[in-house]
Amino acid sequence: MRIGYPCVNRGIGCTSARTFRLKSWSEERFYATMRENLECLSRTLEFNRTHGLLFFRITSDLVPFASHPVNTLDWESAFAEDFSGIGRMLRENGMRISMHPDQFTLINSPDEGVLMRSIAELEYHSTVLDAMGLDSTAKVQIHVGGRYGDAESALGRFVDRYRDLPAPVRRRLVVENDDRLFTVTDCLLLHRECGTPVLFDAFHHECNPDGSDTADALGRCAATWGKSDGILMTDYSSQENGARKGTHAQSIDISLFSAFLTESRPHDIDIMLEIKDKEQSARRALEAARGDTRLVQG
Repeated sequence: MRIGYPCVNRGIGCTSARTFRLKSWSEERFYATMRENLECLSRTLEFNRTHGLLFFRITSDLVPFASHPVNTLDWESAFAEDFSGIGRMLRENGMRISMHPDQFTLINSPDEGVLMRSIAELEYHSTVLDAMGLDSTAKVQIHVGGRYGDAESALGRFVDRYRDLPAPVRRRLVVENDDRLFTVTDCLLLHRECGTPVLFDAFHHECNPDGSDTADALGRCAATWGKSDGILMTDYSSQENGARKGTHAQSIDISLFSAFLTESRPHDIDIMLEIKDKEQSARRALEAARGDTRLVQG
């Protein structure tokens, strides 16, 4: 079991998601921004390694305009040494990586333009992980997408589109239950049809349940992960008090997190904390899990 957080370390003073306006595009601007982003990513991962946080979600904005037609540069080759070095550091320290494209990545959209842009975005994410030399346990997670007035057709369209995705994308793609439209049961249907593993989002299951408790839902999701996929990835958060339903907590509630650890046994899981204060809550969660025999000691 590894514990981590997504995208941004709030304490080290840099971001790996630097970008610029499209109208300011130039090769020089792009390469300078890429160097800064990769340098910050390396600093973030070193912080995580030092503090035993062995699971991390890399920002989708690592490569500016990566899937946009304006970017025809061979950035994978230009930064091959950087990507390779990051991947080597991750492997040597038993760290796991994921990525999560934004909400506009919708492979079940009936709009052909949205579909093409979504595939380009998924290819970009897969390319980053491939450039790092990471195996298929490094995943790209997406939601099912929209219902578009007919949930059954929307699920069927996802299956059809999934089968036509490039192989490098399929080997990394996982689908997660969301907080409004598609439940764990819906995602498990997709697994039966096309084999994609199901990432379990505990908070989304609380917001959008399918009638099963956390332990049962998590166990059913865990069964969809094969040996080459690694152990089940889970997203964890809780409700922010006084906020709209579905709002992620600002800081971790250790009592709730400890209860989740208990419910998740005996399954091996890697936990991504979608808590707003990022590494601060992740370090507290790590301490709370110290007595758990599943924990990988970094």
